[in-house]
Amino acid sequence: MLAKKIIIANWKMNLNLSETLALAKKFKEKFAGFKEGEVVICPSTLTLDHVAKIIKTGKLKLGAQNVFWEDKGAYTGEISADMLVEAGCEYVIIGHSERRRYLFENYEMIHKKVRAVLETEKLAPIVCIGETIEEKESDKRDFVLVEQLQQALSGIDVFGNQQIIIAYEPVWAIGTGTAIEPSEAEYAHKIIKLALNDMFGMQVVSKNFRIIYGGSINSKNVKKFADLEDMNGLLVGGVGLKADDFFKVVKEITK
Repeated sequence: MLAKKIIIANWKMNLNLSETLALAKKFKEKFAGFKEGEVVICPSTLTLDHVAKIIKTGKLKLGAQNVFWEDKGAYTGEISADMLVEAGCEYVIIGHSERRRYLFENYEMIHKKVRAVLETEKLAPIVCIGETIEEKESDKRDFVLVEQLQQALSGIDVFGNQQIIIAYEPVWAIGTGTAIEPSEAEYAHKIIKLALNDMFGMQVVSKNFRIIYGGSINSKNVKKFADLEDMNGLLVGGVGLKADDFFKVVKEITK
């Protein structure tokens, strides 16, 4: 796996324009001299261009929360991968559990989005997978994770230095304030890595993939996740809206 850890703050639909710009400025100040890892902020689509201008000269990188799989056309309300690149994005979240739950996004759609993003050669997809509480309690987690990976990535070729991030986010832990036990996260990441090795080969996985964790991480529990094997970073929600707390999380996970 790529050595440098990546920490992604998903701001979701929580901030208006002025709040977003204020937080982006705080983040830029906090991470002015940061070199230990990569930090990505994902504000709402409406604010991408504004945030890009703020962080352009800093250490932060810009990500989007969603993308469509076509380049252009009569797709009301959607935004293409090329549009995101033009707005200054280097990353994009694909298939977040909230979109799967509330907007009925499925892995056929996720697969097409991943393809479209990789075709730009300028965007890295952050592909979200994870089990529900029902799947966890019925011991289907391993099967669910492998199936989601296969549906999202089967038939996709990875070339050169293309980067794909797999975000393991157990659905039952998101927004609950209760993170998964570190040992469970480590086990899930091993399953994900083994599945990726089967699909792409160990050499490609070690060069082009990162596996990160997402689900109720905060400055109090992050220390337990810092040294897990096969864990290359974090995708965070709530803590990413507080510059000081987020900075603590990033410093702890990149020690």
